[in-house]
Amino acid sequence: MDLGIAGRTAFVAASSQGLGYACALALAREGVAVVLNGRDADRLDAASARLREEVEGADVSAVAADLTTAAGRDAIVRSRPHVDILVNNNAGPRPVGLEGWTEDALIEAARANMIPAVELMRAYVPGMRARRFGRIVNITSAMVKSPSYEMGLSTSARSALTAISKALSREVVQDNVTVNSLLPERFDTPRQEFMARRLMSAEDIDRDEAYRRIASTIAAGRLGRPEEFGDACAFLCSAQAGYMTGQSIQLDGGTYEGLL
Repeated sequence: MDLGIAGRTAFVAASSQGLGYACALALAREGVAVVLNGRDADRLDAASARLREEVEGADVSAVAADLTTAAGRDAIVRSRPHVDILVNNNAGPRPVGLEGWTEDALIEAARANMIPAVELMRAYVPGMRARRFGRIVNITSAMVKSPSYEMGLSTSARSALTAISKALSREVVQDNVTVNSLLPERFDTPRQEFMARRLMSAEDIDRDEAYRRIASTIAAGRLGRPEEFGDACAFLCSAQAGYMTGQSIQLDGGTYEGLL
């Protein structure tokens, strides 16, 4: 299927690796000019080179900037004042229980997983509306619908982003701007490696056993592949997806037990 977005420009936050990179790769394959982002310039250069190797003729650039700071976001917008596609993404807080849900920790979670996305939407949505095309995809978490105790900080910030995005989606869809969220669970990314090593330390098990236990929590019996996530993101950014907005879509191997 031709997604009808060749020649568009996309900014993909936190995209030097993991699910952000997977989204950038899928968009580049559709002929989208992709702007990668991360804090580490060397890692960004490596990711850009990798993407050009994987997609012949890909239009790839990068902005090294910290999304969690106003200065970083200003640098992004100055560098790329107009984009057609915005993929919001950032690493979540470390798992911690009630004792760690301090005021400072809650603010830091919002600073990482809500505020950057809202600020970038504020910067880019007016132009999208004026040009009558815009696609926004927030990479959040399955924990938005199925909260886990130790992921409370992440859940709270990402749920707040989900709520404000839903409110925005109803206002801007008349101008062919959509706002959707993808809710991943257990994808084979560096984040999952971190979780596996945490389990290895806590349970005194090896890496293979840690991954086996993690996969056993998924109905599909395996981790998700990043390319599966990237392709789902690309479709939400497509011309064909203009009637699909305000949605929170789970990519979790069938694990969610709820009906809605």
